[in-house]
Parts: sequence; structure tokens; C-alpha cells
Amino acid sequence: MFSKRRLAAGLLAAVLSFSAAAQVAPQAPGVAAKSWLLLDPGSGQLLTSGNPDERVEPASLTKLMTAYLVFSAIKGKQLSLDQTVPVSTQAWKTGGSRMFIEPDRPVTVQELIRGMIIQSGNDACVALAEAVAGSEENFAQMMNREAARLGLKSTHFMNATGLTDPQHYSTARDLAVLARAVIRDFPDFLPIYSTKDYTYNKIKQANRNRLLWVDPTVDGLKTGHTEAAGWCLIATAKRGERRLISVILGAASDGVRAQEAHKLLNYGFQFFDTVKVYDGGQVVKELPVYKGMAEVVKAGFTDSLVLSLPKGDAEKLKVDLVSMQPLLAPIAAGQQVATLKLSVDGKALAEYPVTALEAVPVAGFFGRLWDSVRLWLKKA
Repeated sequence: MFSKRRLAAGLLAAVLSFSAAAQVAPQAPGVAAKSWLLLDPGSGQLLTSGNPDERVEPASLTKLMTAYLVFSAIKGKQLSLDQTVPVSTQAWKTGGSRMFIEPDRPVTVQELIRGMIIQSGNDACVALAEAVAGSEENFAQMMNREAARLGLKSTHFMNATGLTDPQHYSTARDLAVLARAVIRDFPDFLPIYSTKDYTYNKIKQANRNRLLWVDPTVDGLKTGHTEAAGWCLIATAKRGERRLISVILGAASDGVRAQEAHKLLNYGFQFFDTVKVYDGGQVVKELPVYKGMAEVVKAGFTDSLVLSLPKGDAEKLKVDLVSMQPLLAPIAAGQQVATLKLSVDGKALAEYPVTALEAVPVAGFFGRLWDSVRLWLKKA
């Protein structure tokens, strides 16, 4: 029996080893922040980083997880956009940035989502958390379960807003994974993140992501600030078919966080390419199988294999598929059957597990007997 968990770990190790490989690209710019990184969400690779695993206070970047759970509830039909949500005293009195909801004024889920994303309203977050889970405390438990499912290994949530708490923390790496998940899983909500202002209760507030006014390719994602966290920003931009995500944590000012995030985005777009090596489901190779109902198994990748490479390296990319011979039936769909080794100019970059795209059942008695003889002769 093959292990899906082991296979997933292998894929993750491949991405991590690839990002750590020595690639010929211009040196990344210096970044004035406590912690930062640049992620290619298409490949999952970090293009550059500084202290990406340092534990930090995420401030309002927390609202990406709040939004993720709200979007999930809408997708699961537990909430609807036009549903009216009651405003509790706790939500109304929540401190920090607000959208100014009131207990005696009906407010819809759609309005609260816009207040949470565009205005960064803490009161909106608490109202949404109560609508989804009954209380903010229950919602925080849901946040932590979802964080574990998404693989956020160094993150713990205590509230839906990002208000300071000693046990409320994350890292640049985890926040990048979360941002990638929001964009990937809920693309229909992404346009809200690039909305420049929103008016509720006759109060107009601007989106705090100033890059929306600087670069038309920037379409999100979230700002954050507390005294302890400093000035934080997760920015994302799409130029052509490519998207990048930059994370800036602990900058000295609003202007600095925007400047540094934009600097990273420009660096990634200018000096790297995103290359699709194989489509998901594409047959990379047919490999011989012994003692099975079929003589070969189709091998490839369930999802597309996408890489981030320094510009000019795509033409030099070499692939070498090494089969795990002899392959003996039964073989399950998704079982690793080979390893794909990647190199540029003879320099190893990464290895990726290649899986069976179909199952191969075990053959009957005489088929197994014949292949046993074949294997014996092959070894002799």
C-alpha cells in the first residue's frame, strides 16, 4: 500500500529543495522589514525571502483566514450574500478599525464582507464569525483547524480580527500559503480586494493598500498594523498569465510596506519566468509493469507541474525520469512509480515524485507465474 501522506511530503520536499537550489538570477533587493518573502503561487516556490519562519503578530492579515472560512460557509450554503446578520453588542463594541455597524441596523453578509476586506472592519469580522460559528471563540477554533488543514505549521489564532494576543501568531511563510489558498480556492471574491473604497452607514473609507493606486496589475490583498506588529502588507499582482505574492511584515511605516512589497513584485516579474513542464493528467511515460493485468502503467502528475526559473533557464531545463523498477502489480492510481529529476546546465535543481495515472490490478495465476520467470531471467 502506498501512502498519500508520504507522497504529499515528497512533493513538498521537492518544492522546498527547488527554492533552495542555486539558481542564476540577479541578487534580490534589500528589504526594509522584519520578515518578508516573494512567492510564485503557480509553482509554490519562494523566489526570495528574509526570516520567513520568524514568529510574528499578523495583525489584520488574520482577516485572510476569517475571509477564507466565510467564503467556505457561503460555498457550503451555510451563509448567503443577501442574508441579514444580527449585530451583537460584542461586535458593535469591538475596538480598532471599524466599518461602524450598529445593533439596531440590519446588515447583510455581502456588506460585512466588503467592510471586512475594504475597510478592515474588526466589527464586521466579529459579526461574520458569530454568523458562522455562533461566537468568536468557536470561530477561532475553526480557524485553527483550517490552519492545520492548509499546512500552516507555525500559526495559531485567538480571534477573527488580528487584535493583539500573546497566543495569536503566524509567519511570513504561513501567511503566503494562506494568501495563495484564498486566491486559488475563491477567485470570485478576489475583485473585492482591489476595490479602492467602500461606503457604509454614510461613512466612506478607502482601502489601505496604497499599491492599488500605484500599479494597475496589483489586485490585492491585505494590510495590517498594530504597535507590536508594525506595518504589514500582503500584496499580489497579475501580469499576463503570471501571478506573484509578496509578504512584508514589520515595516516602519505605511509607505515603506507598500514600497518594499512593490519592489519584490517587480523583482520577481522582471527576473523570473513561470514554466509549465507537464499538464495535470498528461502521460509523461508508460512504464513496464510485472504480474499485472496490463503490461504498462501510464505515469505522470495529478496536478500540473509548474516551475519558477530565472529568465533564460527554461530553454536549458533537462528532465530525467527514473522508474522504480521492477514495478509489481497491484498498482493503485496515485501511487509513486518514478522520480522526475530536473537540472539546468548539469546542476541538479529538484526531484518530483511521478505517480500512476491509472490502477493496474494483479494478473491471474499464470500471468503472475510467467512474469516471475521473466524477472528471474532478467536478474540472471
